[in-house]
Amino acid sequence: MWLNDFIKLFFPELCKSCGTNLLRNEKYICTTCLSELPFTNYHKYIENPVHQIFWGRIKIEFATSLFYFSKHSKVQTLLHRLKYEGDKSVGYFLGELLGQKLSESSFFNDVNYIVPVPLHPKKIIRRGYNQSQIISEGISKIINKPVANIIERITETQTQTKKTRIERWTNVSDVFRLKIIDKEKYYNKHFLIVDDVITTGATIEACANTLISLENAKVSVATIAKA
Repeated sequence: MWLNDFIKLFFPELCKSCGTNLLRNEKYICTTCLSELPFTNYHKYIENPVHQIFWGRIKIEFATSLFYFSKHSKVQTLLHRLKYEGDKSVGYFLGELLGQKLSESSFFNDVNYIVPVPLHPKKIIRRGYNQSQIISEGISKIINKPVANIIERITETQTQTKKTRIERWTNVSDVFRLKIIDKEKYYNKHFLIVDDVITTGATIEACANTLISLENAKVSVATIAKA
């Protein structure tokens, strides 16, 4: 214990959100920032705004997001650290927070597999990792369900950030496929699709359509933030 305190004296751990020194009982995010994060609590009820995104489009069992997303917010800072600054520890911690919320909800009790939204191999090479994979691993630790990378992205699409709703849907249609041989192993299963941010839901819908091709598949959705 004293050695860790000595090391932190010269190399203090900083809050991933505001940059202040973390106290001994704090991890990744200081207590103040954690208390100010805009939790949605969507995991508590079915007819929430994330689930409503998919109404009339595709059958989703349950859907939730951990936080509300807004520009120049603490949530954006954390996600930027994960996606563009190579800080995987942020993604793992956010995944644990999301996993805790899921564990409090009966809606996700029968999930069998956690499925990260895949990146194209070229993007993984550039970034070094898939942020949705890191988030999924954090969730897996809490709810004790395996991560299954059974979808692959076969087309490298343009970023969705500045696209309209129609452009987003067109951009991701037919870009995913199953990459499993033993499909029967995944029949009659409940899959939880995980991504960092949901806006129009186009990417997640495309992933869900791929999974639903499996016999008697059920699909739910969990993201870190809702834009």
